[in-house]
Amino acid sequence: MPRLFPGPAAWLLSGCVATSPAVAGDESIAEASRLLEVTATGEMFDSATREQARQIIRAYSLIVASSADRDLPPHVREAIAECYRHNYAWENFAEGIARILTDHLSDKEIRLLIGIHENRGLPPMEIETFRQTVRKGDAIAAAGTEYIYRNSTGCAGRDARLIKRFLDGDLGAADSS
Repeated sequence: MPRLFPGPAAWLLSGCVATSPAVAGDESIAEASRLLEVTATGEMFDSATREQARQIIRAYSLIVASSADRDLPPHVREAIAECYRHNYAWENFAEGIARILTDHLSDKEIRLLIGIHENRGLPPMEIETFRQTVRKGDAIAAAGTEYIYRNSTGCAGRDARLIKRFLDGDLGAADSS
């Protein structure tokens, strides 16, 4: 089974396209972090993580049910879900994603996006800036997806070992490590 994301990560990151200079200072990172906050990217990321973990657990359950004619017990499901909650928590990636935003977008672009998301609208003289900012979305999404992939340990190997132990009868109701 592949690692969690890239689909949701790309969608989430392109949805909050931001801007900043190539060398980001603390102030630029703070503004990029603010953009991530006003766009609720962390909440969407965590929600996507929960949904993807739910789908993965469902797939594992179907495989175990069809191949071993057994139900995956709740303690195994919970241990699998915990791995995804821990390894793919937004807090693990937030700072790196903010840095990616500052690598691709200018401070002006970040402030423009914050204003739009805070319902301040888009000034007519900034329409072209906004268009240029939006064009950077795919590159930001790709960089964010790569960052998440490189900075996560994944859960599939652990999941497989856990399920194998259950199927082998080595995983009791209280043992889920």
